[in-house]
Amino acid sequence: MAESSKEELLELIKRLTLKISDLFSSSLNNLDTHSIGAVAGLAVAIFFTWRLLRSPSVSQRRQQKRQVASSSTPGVSAHSNAVVVPSGVCSTSEDSRAQNVVDEFFQPVKPSLGQIVRQRLSEGRKVTCRLLGVILEETSPEELQVKQATVKSSVLEVLLEITKFCDLYLMERVLDDESEKRVLAALEDAGIFTSGGLVKDKVLFCSTENGRSSFVRQLEPDWHVDSNPEIISQLARFIKYQLHVAPFRPERAAANVFCAPSLEHFFGSI
Repeated sequence: MAESSKEELLELIKRLTLKISDLFSSSLNNLDTHSIGAVAGLAVAIFFTWRLLRSPSVSQRRQQKRQVASSSTPGVSAHSNAVVVPSGVCSTSEDSRAQNVVDEFFQPVKPSLGQIVRQRLSEGRKVTCRLLGVILEETSPEELQVKQATVKSSVLEVLLEITKFCDLYLMERVLDDESEKRVLAALEDAGIFTSGGLVKDKVLFCSTENGRSSFVRQLEPDWHVDSNPEIISQLARFIKYQLHVAPFRPERAAANVFCAPSLEHFFGSI
């Protein structure tokens, strides 16, 4: 096979590899059976093409060995050896490049954060989540009375991914109307309402911890996220899945309760 043809073939394999990688990373969950079969067939075709590309190089190396052996006989000059060796070196380089292309194609595709979120939530479609200590830096209602609320920067990306495919409700116990305004202002400044997945009507406020528990039971979500162990324990019988956010690993309340130091840690985003 001519060297220019090999170069063109290697370039074609690289382009196909990039296109297939883009396909997997952007729409892995949308592939049907026929699409997966087509991708698998293409992978096999690339592999055998590489084998065909590699075969002439093997023959060249064998021919080189015969030529080198014959050069030891009388009448063959040392100059002939100097001509043969670079050919073998070139073919080895081509083999290495082809192998790198094939290895690159078969590398596992890293799932996107959106795919991880959907997988971890087991395709749940409704999520309820408390604000203090999970979405907000503040951890008590008293803190909201004396200073502006602050959304955790590390949780923002995960929160926006959840709103893309889940019906999300945020809730918290507050002590006055001013605290409500501070919380809503912080969420708005963080851009949570502009993503299209969350509206202010889905941010709920109550005056007691039992009030938050009542909100969750009325909404009947697939998942509830909370940092209060008592609320987690109360809801374990009624909610399909729960995430208990705590800085240390607490004793698991039930089989359907998961634990993590933060919401973003649960989805592996940090």
